[in-house]
This record gives sequence, C-alpha cells and structure tokens, in this order.
Amino acid sequence: MLESNLKKDIVSLLKSSFSDAQKKGALPPHVIHSIDIEITIERTKNPEHGDICSTLPLRLAKPLKMSPMAIAKTLIEEMHPPGNTIKEIVPAAPGFINFHISDEWYTDQVNEIIKAGHNFGNLSNGSGKSIQLEFGSNNPTGPLHVGHGRGVVFGSTLANILEAAGYRVHREYYINDYGSQMEMFGESILANYFTISGKPKEVPDGGYKGEYVGEIANKFREKFGDTILTLNEKESLKLSIDFGLTKMLAEIKEDLSKLNIHYDEWFSERTLFTSGQYKKTLEVLENQKHTNSKDGALWFSSTKLGEEKDNVLVRKNGSPTYFASDIAYHHDKFANRKFDQVIDVWGADHQGHISRMKAAMGALDIDPEKLTILITQIVTFKAGSESVRLSKRSGNISLLSELINDVGPDACRYFFLSHSSRSQMEFDLELAKQQSNENPVYYIQYAFARAYNIIEKAKEQNIKFADAEVSFLNTESELKLIKSMLKLPEIIEIASDSLEPHHLPYYSIELATSFHGFYDRCRVILENDNDLTMARLKLVSASMMVLSRCLELMGMRSPTSM
Repeated sequence: MLESNLKKDIVSLLKSSFSDAQKKGALPPHVIHSIDIEITIERTKNPEHGDICSTLPLRLAKPLKMSPMAIAKTLIEEMHPPGNTIKEIVPAAPGFINFHISDEWYTDQVNEIIKAGHNFGNLSNGSGKSIQLEFGSNNPTGPLHVGHGRGVVFGSTLANILEAAGYRVHREYYINDYGSQMEMFGESILANYFTISGKPKEVPDGGYKGEYVGEIANKFREKFGDTILTLNEKESLKLSIDFGLTKMLAEIKEDLSKLNIHYDEWFSERTLFTSGQYKKTLEVLENQKHTNSKDGALWFSSTKLGEEKDNVLVRKNGSPTYFASDIAYHHDKFANRKFDQVIDVWGADHQGHISRMKAAMGALDIDPEKLTILITQIVTFKAGSESVRLSKRSGNISLLSELINDVGPDACRYFFLSHSSRSQMEFDLELAKQQSNENPVYYIQYAFARAYNIIEKAKEQNIKFADAEVSFLNTESELKLIKSMLKLPEIIEIASDSLEPHHLPYYSIELATSFHGFYDRCRVILENDNDLTMARLKLVSASMMVLSRCLELMGMRSPTSM
C-alpha cells in the first residue's frame, strides 16, 4: 500500500510528539503513556480540511483533563516531520489534528503506481492464509436462473479481492449429486424418455417439469435408443441420473464461464459417501455424545449446544439429510484439507441454517469462528417502470443465460455487485443496456478506453514518456485523479476485511469520474509543451493501470473502444 508508509509515519509522529510533550511537562506525565495509546488516523471528509486527520486530542481529553484543542495545539508544537511530505499540520475544532500532504508527494506516487503495475493495490494482510470460498453450489437438477447470478458474481469477486489482500483462495463449487433430489431428477428424465419412446409415463409428483428435462430426455434417447426399455428400474435410473448430471453440469459451467467465473474445484457430494468421510463424521459426533436416537431417526443434539431444537441427521429410512451431508463436507474442509478459514456464500433461504452449522463445527472440535457464512439477499428486476420478481417455478425458469445475453456479462457482474449482499436489490434491465454515461458500466469502461486510446495516439506519434518529470502535474484535476488512484489499496483492505465487494464498484465510479474530469479539463498531447505532455501521458498510463485493475477485480473486461 503506497500510503501505508505515510500513515505509519504520521502515527509515529503523533506518538513521539505526545511523548516529547510529556517529557517537557507540556502535558501531564504518568497519567497515560504514549506506548499505551492506540492511534488511528483516517482521511478527512472535506479536502479543504487537509488529507489525513487524527482524533487523538479528543480521546486524550478525559484522561489528561484538558481541552481537546489545547492538546491538539501542544502536540503540533512538538511535531517536526522530516522532508517535504507533510506541507502543513493544523488543529481544528473540536479537537482534530489535520495533516495537509504536499503536492510533490502525491505526484511522486504516479511513478510508484507505474512501478507496481499489475500488482498495484495488492496487500500482504492475508499473510498467505488459506481460505476455501464456496459459492454458487446450486443443485445440478436444472439450469441456473437469474436469482443465482448474485451469489456467483459476489463469490467470484470476493475471491479476487481476498487474493489481492494476500490470501490463498480456493474457489469451490459443491455439487449436490447425491440423495432424493437427484433420484427425482433421474425419474423425471425417465418419464420423458418413456413418453418419447411411445410408452407414456407421468412425471412423478414433485418432479422436474421444465422444457429442459424434455430436451435432456431427447438426447438421452439419442444416445441409448431403446436400450433403456430393456433395463430394470435401478439400472435405468442410474443411467438417467448420470446422464442428466453430466448435461446440467456442462450447461452450468458454460453459463458461469460467460460470466468469467471459474473454480479451482468441483467437489462431488457423492465422494463424501464413497470415501467414508460421511461415516467418519457421524462417528466423531456419536463418540463426542452429540447425537441421540428418537422416533427411529438419528438426531444432532443441537439443544445441548444452545440451539432451539435438535436436527435430524439420518432419517428413519436410513437416508442422510442435507444437514448431515453439509456437516461431513465442512468436516472435510477443516480436518482433511486443513483450510485456515472457510467462507460459504448462501442464498437468502438458508439464513436459518447458519447457527446450527456453526454449532456442528463446535461439536467436531472446530472453532466455529473459522467458518463464515455470508447470505446474499433477494434480487428483483425492473423493466421500464414495472418491478417484476423473477423466480424458478415448475416448468417456468427465467434463465441466467438469457439475462447474460440480454444485458451482457459485464453489466450482469457490475449490477449484481453494486449493492451490499445484505440488502435486497433491484436490477435495472433498461439502464444495464444503455450505451451512455448514465450506465455505470459504460461510464467506467469508457474511462479505460479513453486512457488506452490516448496512449495509443502517443505511440503513433512516437512520444516517449517513461522518464517524464511528474512535478509538472499540479492542476486541481490532475491531483484529484492521483488521489483517487491512491485509494485502491484502501478499498481492497476495506472490502477484504468486511467481506463486502460492493465497495469496489462504488470506488470505480469515483475513479472514472476523476479521470473524465481530468480528460475534460486537461489536454494531454500538447504541441508546444513536451514536458507537460509527457507528464500527463504518464498520469494517463497510471490511470489506465488502475482502471484496468478495478475492472479485473470485478471480473469485467477492459475494452479498448466503446
């Protein structure tokens, strides 16, 4: 983080000034020592008040029994910052210390941004800690619908941000390919197959009735012909399940690829049973006395761990519940694969499952704090002036692939990211398709395209700017753009700490606005001023890097023309 050293220097300056003031008797000694102070600094909300501020005098007022303004003035008298980084330090009511950073320091950072290149914004906060991030993980019994879009875009962007913050991220999709829902899917395919084969058969109650099931059945028949008619029920069901699963996973992967979403691992639920992981997990729970038998079923004794009710693990018929499979899956994540932290991204309908899953981790002697479960809330869609809620119903699916084709993958990603996952959001379909500055996607990408084409024009004119002197950058628009660029590391830190990627699209708009403002006010390639031309080209080059970095983190393209 380019500004981190500056901030560390300011914190050190505050501590040393407090210590020196105590030694001189300007502040009461022995009441509180500088080593005991946790000093925090932040950006000023109003640029007129400086660049960075500290509330230290307000925090010291009570223990020192002095007015905050008196403390501020005393501390400032003891501050003697080296070099020319800090231009001015002033007190401000009711007890702030405001630091004005020199223009020279800001312009020097253009060189630092270019030097960092693609790595600009990267942090070491994660220290290589491993995070397994599971997101998407929708049942492979049907195509992805529009409601799934928010979770997969959120998860993939969060993964990018966490990697930028220094974590080792393992992106994973959990394939629910075991249990009653897969059997029902297979039976639905078979019913359609038999009907196509001239032996009409009803889809079972609760089965899958969408057109896609009929299409799978047609392909199923194309591959196997009449062979299925000669097999027993168990054999034909297994073939239909495996065939349907393969087709659906291929379609899901294709849709996700269109959204620039890729996984490190597609984890099969079936392997929990074939590997013995499921059995092992139940044995651990039973040995730890966290299970009980009731009404012919095996229960997780959740109430002993503070939950309102116990939860079924194994039904009367011996089949595992989803909850049992999920416990085994998470046990594998921690006990076998040794992830330092696990983050699950779930839909709004899973809100009630969070506490019981954490309780299960505790029962397995796994620190529940190592498991974070994030919930993405419901999305509604606006077409014109009418808001329409789209959802998956029997035979009626609003497909994610259709949304991608309608508004484009970049608009899909940006709009799904533009609100906190904790709040419901409205996706404006018409705005997402606009080719104007009203559309934030267009606005950000247009900024990159503008920067790119300026650099290309400079190349055509053989203008070299690698050694440009950045001190010529001194207008308000130029400095504002530099300051905007320097915020990216801080945005990555905020987004990674809070696990809230929506900070990134908001920042990208701010950055694009600063660039467009610079573009409108500052001609870059000048006929009679080579020094300023080269300096501005270097600034444009740095801007292009930071805009591209933002788009990349959001999983979006950096188009060279609009």
